[in-house]
Amino acid sequence: MTLKTLRLSSSGAKVALRSAGRGAPVVLVHGVGLQSAAWGPQIEALSAHHHVIALDMPGHGGSDPLPEGSGLEAFVAWAAEALAALGLGPVSLAGHSMGALIAGGLAVEHPDLLRRVALLNPVFCRAPADRAAVEARAALIRAGEINHAAPLSRWFSLDPEERAVRSATQSWLEAVSPTGYATAYSAFATGDATYAARMGEIRIPLLALTGSEDANSTPQMARAIADTVQNGRHETIKGHRHMVNLTAPDLVNHALAEWLARPDAPAVIHEVAS
Repeated sequence: MTLKTLRLSSSGAKVALRSAGRGAPVVLVHGVGLQSAAWGPQIEALSAHHHVIALDMPGHGGSDPLPEGSGLEAFVAWAAEALAALGLGPVSLAGHSMGALIAGGLAVEHPDLLRRVALLNPVFCRAPADRAAVEARAALIRAGEINHAAPLSRWFSLDPEERAVRSATQSWLEAVSPTGYATAYSAFATGDATYAARMGEIRIPLLALTGSEDANSTPQMARAIADTVQNGRHETIKGHRHMVNLTAPDLVNHALAEWLARPDAPAVIHEVAS
């Protein structure tokens, strides 16, 4: 695996990334508070047959931040410019959580940049009470009240097998820039509605995948996304929560390999036992 940086042409901003493998390009975008290293199991598995590029989101890892107050549209524009700077032509794009919002927005705004899209643990059209709760968390984070224990308790169970990946995730949360975290979380808090009404415009093959125990990125949300698009498919990883790519990597890697190999699969429901 190689650590690299890009410079965006319009702003000169730095984008840090991890790159591995050769073949058709697959780009990965992580969630709020994390970094490209959170895709470790997917980079290792998919790079056997693909050129895998995992980006550090703005204000995370080694990437320069967007201006404070930037909404989801700015993150989508950033990702479009990053893909252009990579110069790889249309790519397969997978995003997790906030990265899924970015990936969905790209599929709407820049379908020419993508061959297919996968949304892991996506949020979509939150209920009013859920939206109020996440917006309240965003306000606390902007005020400097950052509680890393809270997301960890939502994202992971107490299963001892999750202890190592929970510890790694905690280290990424503790390393993120507070301002970069606040900007991204605020965009995440309202971004579920930004492109919701336009998801039906997506024509490229789409996979929406989540864990059955993810209370905030629910199987119902994944199903609703897949049902909205023309070539959608959804999968549920049974018994897992929000960091399903780390807690059930083999199942997620298998789902992504199928997504890459069979892009024209019809919309179906899968429940995968862990």
